[in-house]
Amino acid sequence: MRLGIQAVTTLIQNANFKGFFTGKIYTGASKKVCVPGLNCYSCPGALGACPVGSLQSFLSGLKFRFPYYVLGILLFVGALLGRIVCGFLCPFGFLQDLLYLIPFYKKNQFLLDKYLRYLKYAVLAVLVIILPLCLPLTPTFCKYVCPSGTIAGIISYFTQPIIRSQMGKLFSWKLIVLGIIIVSGLIVYRPFCKYLCPLGAFYGFFNRFALVRMHLDEGKCVHCSACTKACKMNIDPSRKPNSMECIRCGDCVRACPKSALHIGVKNK
Repeated sequence: MRLGIQAVTTLIQNANFKGFFTGKIYTGASKKVCVPGLNCYSCPGALGACPVGSLQSFLSGLKFRFPYYVLGILLFVGALLGRIVCGFLCPFGFLQDLLYLIPFYKKNQFLLDKYLRYLKYAVLAVLVIILPLCLPLTPTFCKYVCPSGTIAGIISYFTQPIIRSQMGKLFSWKLIVLGIIIVSGLIVYRPFCKYLCPLGAFYGFFNRFALVRMHLDEGKCVHCSACTKACKMNIDPSRKPNSMECIRCGDCVRACPKSALHIGVKNK
């Protein structure tokens, strides 16, 4: 069911199907609205703007403009849903879920995992906020890291010869980054979400306070660890049901034999 919702929301966010054949970026009225997840503005199919790209556009401008609008959307979505966005509404999260379904060697738990989790907060602080503020016209994250933007670039590479002729070392670097994320995604569940995504880092701050969040009925919980074994984000929902790492996928809810976990506005 979750994959179906992800597929529908991804299609809705990228419903300018004509753009995939012409390579032309949609510039209609809906492009002024930020989508909640990571979906590059430059994707030919994109109907909305990426919140990370929009934020960096404000911060790296020649004349500083406080991003009231973008920050307002991020705060509203975060306060309402937290990382449910990651689990259900993010196109790049959906792509990673599909990658992990491919039969391949899996190693979802390893020694450096818990340390690498902090990297996404550094990406948010340094690449998304600090460097764009210090380096005018340099949207650092989008320019050097964002895998969603690289996918958009690949589409443009095949549909627009003029863009193909202008792609150089920077695009080659981004292809390497994308390649590492894709190969890692075959082995580790959602490596970009776990270690690099600034949106996931931002929304994670709201997990404990979001209107829709995880609820644990401690009276029902027998600490059997079924939820922990089911969690591909490697957290223990029975101890930290609203961990900043939880993407609200619902695997733990379905795995609990006592129905002690519930995602919603109120506890049952």
